[in-house]
Amino acid sequence: MPEPIPFESRRSSPTAVLYEGRADELDGSIFVVDVPPGKGPALHVHPYPEVFVVEEGSATFTVGDEQVEASAGQFLVVPRETPHGFKNTGEGNLHVVSFHPSPEVVQTWL
Repeated sequence: MPEPIPFESRRSSPTAVLYEGRADELDGSIFVVDVPPGKGPALHVHPYPEVFVVEEGSATFTVGDEQVEASAGQFLVVPRETPHGFKNTGEGNLHVVSFHPSPEVVQTWL
């Protein structure tokens, strides 16, 4: 019988929880982040696209050479090998879920 997985057992930083699908033979991984104002991940790339779901708050995403504003209720798809990162530009916490179509997160910080 499947068991629920507590977020705290998968915490990868003070603001992020990471589920990697390889342990369950899934071809996908998920980050759940809760980011305070002014914070967010630095530029990085993946060898696959990444899909962001902005659930709460607003952020400025850097996608390649562009700045893209995204807020609650929006998706943002970043193409593979495209440098990207984001900062919470709202007044409250930013809650984002991102999907990686890979059994493990492959990430290169820039």
